[in-house]
Amino acid sequence: MTDIDRVAPLGGPPVPPAQGPAGGALRRTNAFRSISALMLREMAARFGRKPGGYIWAVVQPLAIIIVLAFAWSLLMRSPSLGTSFLLYKATALLILQLYQNTATVVGKGLSYSRALLAYPGVTWIDALLGRFALNAMIGIVVAWIILTGIMVYEDIRTVLDWPKIFLAVALTCMLGFGVGALNCFLFERIPVYENIWRIMTAPLMLISGVIIHYEQMPHLAQRVLWYNPVLHLTGLMRDGFYPTYRPEYISLPYILLWALVPMALGLLLVRRHNLDLINSR
Repeated sequence: MTDIDRVAPLGGPPVPPAQGPAGGALRRTNAFRSISALMLREMAARFGRKPGGYIWAVVQPLAIIIVLAFAWSLLMRSPSLGTSFLLYKATALLILQLYQNTATVVGKGLSYSRALLAYPGVTWIDALLGRFALNAMIGIVVAWIILTGIMVYEDIRTVLDWPKIFLAVALTCMLGFGVGALNCFLFERIPVYENIWRIMTAPLMLISGVIIHYEQMPHLAQRVLWYNPVLHLTGLMRDGFYPTYRPEYISLPYILLWALVPMALGLLLVRRHNLDLINSR
């Protein structure tokens, strides 16, 4: 029975919405449908209107990896870890891009779905979760395709530590969503912050272990850059691909702190001010 069917008897009080397990299941079903519809809409908008579609999602990071690997191969005989320049760059760059893309698209969740939020069945959390789920899935699939392709192409034989790889990917998605939730409030409340965000994240490739890993950095740089949580994630990802690599600087509680605090703060702020944010532009 829907809310429309719950008509109050003549002269009687209105019948409240469904409570208990049935009402909860209905709300979960509606939320799933809304999130799925938002994901399908964004898939069509981002990839359905461009020549090549999803191919560009793979080509763009792969091109950056190839350029970085080629440039670094001119300066060094062998990479700092392993024997493949491509794998060395890919293990860190793909984690960095997964974080950056997730934090950015979740941050723009309200503005992107503003027109659909006028419908009563679509909520602000649906908009954020829809963009997060789609971006995370695309990022993970792209990373799997590129990393598998590199290992097959260069015939790399190594022992992969799957728990560490899965943990690195999961924490990257969590950090991206947490920072993105806070960005969602700041992007809408302080429009200039979007430009500040671009400036702040521009040097991440240089300071997140993509070019060189933590142990090769100067001591002063290590002391300062340790506070960059993405540096911990790229190290954890490489730890899963290189059996001889033992990064002792990684702190899982520190990564979780960076993920959960912005997530809680961002979700609380958006929940409280979502109507003002949606109608602000």
